[in-house]
Amino acid sequence: MAISDAARRHHDELFPGHVSTLARTDPELVEVFDNFAFDEVLRHGSLDTRTRLMVQLASMIACQAVNEYRVMLGAALTAGVTPVEVKEIVYQAVPYVGMAKVFDFLHATNDVLTERGVELPLPGQSTTTPDTRLERGLAVQKQIVGAARVEALHASAPEDEQHIQRYLSAHCFGDHLTRDGLDVPMRELLTFAVLVSLGGCEPQVKGHVAANLNVGNDRVRLIEVLTQLIPFIGYPRTLNALRVLDEVTVPEDTP
Repeated sequence: MAISDAARRHHDELFPGHVSTLARTDPELVEVFDNFAFDEVLRHGSLDTRTRLMVQLASMIACQAVNEYRVMLGAALTAGVTPVEVKEIVYQAVPYVGMAKVFDFLHATNDVLTERGVELPLPGQSTTTPDTRLERGLAVQKQIVGAARVEALHASAPEDEQHIQRYLSAHCFGDHLTRDGLDVPMRELLTFAVLVSLGGCEPQVKGHVAANLNVGNDRVRLIEVLTQLIPFIGYPRTLNALRVLDEVTVPEDTP
């Protein structure tokens, strides 16, 4: 098998001048992977290059694939993803995968940006203060999740769990989802990519399938995202996500 012309062209566009050492040591695997990831998969759907690379970066954080993340970060910057957008992808991963898992990716991001001459820190993107984070967080949480659902979560939580609901509204949504740099529909696509890639988060995936629908990302777009993640997360997590997606978006009486 040889690497297809389309795969070679797409690869060269993202990684100009890069020659993989694996192409010499493991040529058969590289041929299969490149033909799949940079040709066959790219022929499905209409997800633009920037969006594809952004959800893949978010996925790689969840997968803890820091070396691959470095490589794909270079490709994303080459394709026009801005330093601010890259940093927002990393920051948004924190409430979903935890700072312990994001720490190395933050340093990797800083290294790559510095190597490219980007001056750090970047302009701040926060839009809240300690006094407004809960109110603003609740507002965006209701926009994404649905007002009735959010109010029910707060009302039904036992007294000894109320602080967790406040954290979710003020920290996850207030500190992170209200930031500038990325709009809410893109942030929900990133959240979907992260949760799918973590594995074992099907209840949260289900909630964020509904949330994506609420903010304008339809079933077609979510399937396109999953398709672009397959080469990096494998089939079990992809199929689990598709099952959840079908539960939310396919009517029960559909044959």
